[in-house]
Amino acid sequence: MINRTTKFLMSCCLMAGISFIFINGADAQELIIPADVSAKAAEYTAALKLDDAAKSKRVESVVAIHMTQVKDWHNAHPATTVPAGINPVTGSKLTELDRTIIADSAMPETVHKDLMEGLRKELSTEQVEAILDKYTIGKVDFTMKGYKAIVPDLTTAEEAKILGFLKEGREMAVDYKNMKQISAIFEIYKTKSEQFLNNNGRNWRTLYSDYTKKIKAEKANKKQ
Repeated sequence: MINRTTKFLMSCCLMAGISFIFINGADAQELIIPADVSAKAAEYTAALKLDDAAKSKRVESVVAIHMTQVKDWHNAHPATTVPAGINPVTGSKLTELDRTIIADSAMPETVHKDLMEGLRKELSTEQVEAILDKYTIGKVDFTMKGYKAIVPDLTTAEEAKILGFLKEGREMAVDYKNMKQISAIFEIYKTKSEQFLNNNGRNWRTLYSDYTKKIKAEKANKKQ
């Protein structure tokens, strides 16, 4: 039931361009969708050019709810909620970015589950991927092009494996609030890709070194 206080807050929010969404469950929740989040969700959905207005609104709502929940969790769990310590893999002191990622990774799994189930219910696989690409500013395609440039004789099997890693990274990355975090998540899967190449008989360090030398030589030739 909506009480007078809630009605008043809703009126104020609507006047400010902020939306209210009620999430049903064991405990009904009132989720305030900020105007900027609502606009971004609308932009992502519009890019799909859906010919069904009702479906478009449902997709927009799924995205807006997810973005708001990610934002709210991030804002309520700053880096300071994670004790300063070391990275158990490297032994280095945890950076502020490390700590924000740890804090945000503790967000309830249902937030991600609801996003993916909501999108898959309404959209094709290609359309779902298009939405995820919007979240991550096309990092899968951009990074894949980089690998193809560095490893020009990349096999079909190698490309498929690396693409799989990058898509895993993309799906994980959508649950993080800013591009620094998203880039850090992609680094995890880029490392997996490079380890895969090493295990597949290639030497990533040599490949990358040769590529950078080639780029430097090309730039030098252009200046002449």
